[in-house]
Amino acid sequence: MSQRGFAAEAQSFVGSCGGCYSVGQTGVGEYPAIVIPSASQASIMSSPLSEDAPIAVVRYSATWPGLFAAEALVLRAALEPWLVAEVEHIGSTAVVGLAAKPVVDIMAPVRDLESSRRAIPAAQSVGYCYYPYKPDQMHWFCKPSPAARTHHLHLIPWRSQLWQERLDFRDALRKCSSLAQQYASLKLELAARYPLDREAYTEAKAPFIASVLSAWRATLPNAD
Repeated sequence: MSQRGFAAEAQSFVGSCGGCYSVGQTGVGEYPAIVIPSASQASIMSSPLSEDAPIAVVRYSATWPGLFAAEALVLRAALEPWLVAEVEHIGSTAVVGLAAKPVVDIMAPVRDLESSRRAIPAAQSVGYCYYPYKPDQMHWFCKPSPAARTHHLHLIPWRSQLWQERLDFRDALRKCSSLAQQYASLKLELAARYPLDREAYTEAKAPFIASVLSAWRATLPNAD
């Protein structure tokens, strides 16, 4: 199915998913717990694309919520001076039953990017590699390295547009299993097409994500 086709189906699925509250468990498989290397491997990435691991989308693992919870404790302690709200589990690993890259995405709320610059070395101290990806929107990290990713960390201004979009997309997928399955199919198709090009993989998902967000907002009580 084309990207436009996936986006159109996303619109219809969101509109018809009022009765969906969780993603089904049929076919869900287990994967071994992820081993997290030591914090001594932290470093600033100078050229992440040269050592990036290939994109792999795997079946949902019941270990992912626990990995998030454990890492959130570490980050709350390390980033406490800059956090202004709760740390959030985002991305596909935050949606029960959804196939995903086996990398736990974590979003941490900061007041603004300028005042949280000193959080960069604090995150590095607990094993994260910093890279200036979209530096006008976030401070971005991976752990332990681009070649062996187990976690992504996004320091994002609280209640910014990006902050809300990340939560809205996660919540839309959590609410409707049909929508989540459409997204899983798209990701599998794109991972096969762009196994070594993370930028192309991410950009190709954008129309689907935009259509989900548009339809999701239309269902909110304060929508015009």
